[in-house]
Amino acid sequence: MMSDLKGIRVAILATDGVEQSELTEPRKFLDQLGAETTLLSPKAGQIQAMQHDEKSDKLKVDRVLEGANPEEFDAVLLPGGALNADNLRVNKDAQRFVQEIDRAQKPIAVICHAPWLLISAKLTKGRKMTSYHTIQDDVRNSGAEWTDEQMVRDRNWVSSRQPSDIPAFNRGIAELFTQAVSKKAA
Repeated sequence: MMSDLKGIRVAILATDGVEQSELTEPRKFLDQLGAETTLLSPKAGQIQAMQHDEKSDKLKVDRVLEGANPEEFDAVLLPGGALNADNLRVNKDAQRFVQEIDRAQKPIAVICHAPWLLISAKLTKGRKMTSYHTIQDDVRNSGAEWTDEQMVRDRNWVSSRQPSDIPAFNRGIAELFTQAVSKKAA
């Protein structure tokens, strides 16, 4: 299933400690489908990506998160990585950004530890989702229903557990974001 995501503007929120494959693989997939992706981070320059607990590449930040306008974007991708997710969850700009995206019912794609941001932004109550297994208690305690599946779709959200789920995650992203293209065109 290949979708045409031309015209969709996707904000990717990440900082140091992001799980590289969870950012770069979905981003490459989105770019190939014609989406315009923008890496937003609390700091300018570059962020240090990780491959599990080892440093990997440095990734170029496109724009600083502070002052970024959620209205300029049609969807959000939240890659995981425990250090990344732990730093973003307490960032008020990141919380505000996802709150406004969700309030507008725009798509949110979240994987691994990234649900921590949605939990801290108080968005998970009553949602069905998955995450990396070590944070399932956090997801449940926030009022969400946690399930151990490769990919879970709930309204305007798609969630996955870990890097090995990226193929299923990408399929879920394509389906969810294609619906956003249809709404945008209407």
